[in-house]
Amino acid sequence: MKILGNRVLIGLIALLLLIIPASLPQAQQSNRVDLNLVLAIDCSYSVNTQEYALQMAGMAAAFIDPTIIKAIKSGPYGAIGVTVVQWSHRDSQIIVVPWTQISNVQEALSLASMIARTQRQTSKGATSISAMLNIAQRQLDASPFQAARNVIDVVADGENNDGERVELVRDRVTARGTTINGLAIQNEVTYLEHYMRNRVIGGNFAFVERAASYEDFARAIHRKLLREIQNVPVS
Repeated sequence: MKILGNRVLIGLIALLLLIIPASLPQAQQSNRVDLNLVLAIDCSYSVNTQEYALQMAGMAAAFIDPTIIKAIKSGPYGAIGVTVVQWSHRDSQIIVVPWTQISNVQEALSLASMIARTQRQTSKGATSISAMLNIAQRQLDASPFQAARNVIDVVADGENNDGERVELVRDRVTARGTTINGLAIQNEVTYLEHYMRNRVIGGNFAFVERAASYEDFARAIHRKLLREIQNVPVS
């Protein structure tokens, strides 16, 4: 998947938001969704400005892709709940997109616009996957939506090196019925996929998606979101 620049992407989303509402009926809001999804974006010191932009542009592009929208609408309730967390060290986790329901094209575009416009808000520092998992679970506990599945989507380019042992937090989180999936960006840590598989992910149907680099992020996050939304294996 080709990544659009953030400015081009924002402009495209703004144009689509102007065109679509005139012909698209509004979906009736409900507190029932098929999936509650926490998207956790790595903003530690190893992520530079360009790499941060590639993460946000790739994620925004995924939500305006027709295959993702079709997958969302094909569920029993035809909707998912999404929130986005930026994270770095143990004391820096910020909710940058609050819980948002996605059930149609307009809502997906609106979410994509919020993601594409979001500036980096965390302080740079160490990599605390464990602290992020704690915050993400609290977000799931406080979600306004009732979901059949709760998933934490961990994006990282390095190992947990701050805060609690990540295995201990993983076990607490998965004991609550939450699934933890990983997206390993292997631009520096070549074994990160295996690390996340052995130490980070857990719960029903947990998996790790691999991005060879930040330039490969858009492809990887699209594939990962499709798999999470459909809750079926993707070859």
